[in-house]
Amino acid sequence: APRVAHTWLCSPRNLLDMDTFSKSDPVVVLFVQDSGSSEWKEFGRTEVIDNTLNPDFVRKFVLDYYFEEKQNLRFDEPPGSHSAVLGAQDFLGQAFVALGEVIGSQRGRLERALTGVPGKRCGTILLLAEELSNCRDIVTMQLCANKLDKKDFFGKSDPFLVFYRSNEDGTFTICHKTEVVKNTLNPVWQPFTIPVRALCNGDYDRTVKIDVYDWDRDGSHDFIGEFATSYRELSRAQSQFTVYEVLNPRKKCKKKKYVNSGTVTLLSFSVESEFTFVDYIRGGTQLNFTVAIDFTASNGESGQCREGPGRRGRGVGADGCCAAGMPSQPTSLHYASPYQLSAYALALKAVGEIIQDYDSDKLFPAYGFGAKLPPDGKISHQFPLNNNEDNPSCAGIEGVLESYLQSLRTVQLYGPTNFAPVINQVAGAAAQVTDGSQYHVLLIITDGVISDMLQTKEAIVAASALPMSIIIVGVGPAEFEAMEELDGDEVRVSSRGRYAERDIVQFVPFRDYVDDSGNQVLSMARLAKDVLAEIPEQLLSYMKTHDIKPRRADP
Repeated sequence: APRVAHTWLCSPRNLLDMDTFSKSDPVVVLFVQDSGSSEWKEFGRTEVIDNTLNPDFVRKFVLDYYFEEKQNLRFDEPPGSHSAVLGAQDFLGQAFVALGEVIGSQRGRLERALTGVPGKRCGTILLLAEELSNCRDIVTMQLCANKLDKKDFFGKSDPFLVFYRSNEDGTFTICHKTEVVKNTLNPVWQPFTIPVRALCNGDYDRTVKIDVYDWDRDGSHDFIGEFATSYRELSRAQSQFTVYEVLNPRKKCKKKKYVNSGTVTLLSFSVESEFTFVDYIRGGTQLNFTVAIDFTASNGESGQCREGPGRRGRGVGADGCCAAGMPSQPTSLHYASPYQLSAYALALKAVGEIIQDYDSDKLFPAYGFGAKLPPDGKISHQFPLNNNEDNPSCAGIEGVLESYLQSLRTVQLYGPTNFAPVINQVAGAAAQVTDGSQYHVLLIITDGVISDMLQTKEAIVAASALPMSIIIVGVGPAEFEAMEELDGDEVRVSSRGRYAERDIVQFVPFRDYVDDSGNQVLSMARLAKDVLAEIPEQLLSYMKTHDIKPRRADP
């Protein structure tokens, strides 16, 4: 689901003066670029403000924000060639920015220089992004019932509640079911939590209908009765018990002396705000991005070559290095032709170019694993791509790419494939700051032939209690069964009887996202969309588990 943000323009300053007898009459037009496309489409425009070089625009642009997508924006002041109305106006400049850059900047506020008029300073444009408050409250409530109708022949009832939200057209949509309490006419249900928007769509006076049923094994649950309320009425239980009569309309029509089918009492009701990913980013939380790249010899095209000393299979030399895996050969997964990047480089750019918007210093530690290093041929499972043990950080994603390509020219692809050392390295950094101001994202790009599965699972379980997530991108033709196990979507990762505190691993095979027409930009957009989609929820799960609230942004 989108995390809705609205971006508005605030105080463009020192614009060019293009009018002879007065100042310019500026207007700003916003263009957006579809994911994986180079085409710009007009999204909207501000009002025109006459005779000023420092306009304060009132009209806002409301955009759906997706963390996992690169949402490129272009602001033109004004793009005269795009409209008959604006055609006669002089071009004042333009600015390019990603929505993630604005949201990831301090206080969601970014100033960008206007360009596009040769030889002239065009001034600046100030952009401000703020999340729309769309009823983010969460309700926790507990109910009990008394003297419900007996429905079972050989025993008492097995009651449960079903909550319905009323819709604009008079219909009802189910929004919650309680658990079944067996064999009682006086059940006490467990407390449960539900978003206010799910309960009443943010309308405090909208009808909430609650049905009471007797559970039957065959699914033909018996209707006991119903009652109606509203969020506003429920909220009064914060200061007093609220008792509702459960009525069965059919019984009421048949029996003159019918009173009710029991009562339901609201025992407790509390409300708290649900914090969002944007709340934490605006409060100063930084995403620290680390890269780990597989330099093992199994990165050959056939996938039959396996790394490590003594493995003398097809194409393996005396030192255990696979000839097919040499990065200078087109059969290698590391091979980059003059015309296109390798799968490793594409995966790195796809993920890194989005995450870098949320890291203020743009310095990214980058490691390789499974290679023999010069000059003595020592095997390393965690070597800095920039060859600097004291400071493995690279400047920007381009710096990581440059160091990666340089390492390919100097190290020897070897093995084995060990994930645990680099996971423990990042976990050590994450453990140093656990107050919510830093969150680490480790990207591992691999051909999937893992050698230290037990140690890796142990490292993931330990890391699940820390502010970090792990993204694994599989390249090549392997089956990746081990990676699917680490992903933990079906069964939570465990080690020595201990389960991971949170699901922190997301695995995807790169081949599933390759565009058939060879459009690498589209391939990267597809990959990033899926592989990054879980990061906001994983960050929120850490903050919630450790009761960390976002810091208030400075005014």
